[in-house]
Amino acid sequence: MELILKQDVENLGFKDDIVTVKSGYGRNFLIPQKQAVLATISAKKVLAENLKQRAFKEKKIVDDANTIAEALKALEIKIAAKVGAGNKLFGSVNNIDVAAALEKEGQSIDKKFITVATVKRTGKYNAVVRLHREVSVDLEFEVIPQAD
Repeated sequence: MELILKQDVENLGFKDDIVTVKSGYGRNFLIPQKQAVLATISAKKVLAENLKQRAFKEKKIVDDANTIAEALKALEIKIAAKVGAGNKLFGSVNNIDVAAALEKEGQSIDKKFITVATVKRTGKYNAVVRLHREVSVDLEFEVIPQAD
């Protein structure tokens, strides 16, 4: 079943992509959740026209995303967390904590665009921040013990 995505769907595709999925997934999940529409001939023509009109605007958005990516690379992020014996954290550090640290630095990035493996010890780690479908940046951050 061919569908046109109306919004980004994780592990499937980005908005306005034409994807092929199993019939049950499309009929029972994507279409009722308003995440996709059937890719009929007329829908494909409308999509092609919209993409052509949006190409110029898209270039500006990508340039802005690249500017933000350069700003993120320049940041040194340190996240303070409570630590027990052996540099083991009480709890963990995840994408929500990284988003909060970026907010303190003046960069407002939604937590759903940040991918972090769950961190359970102090040290240096990497997060992937997706700013646009074509622009993502590796963000280094350090988890440090919280001062009492």
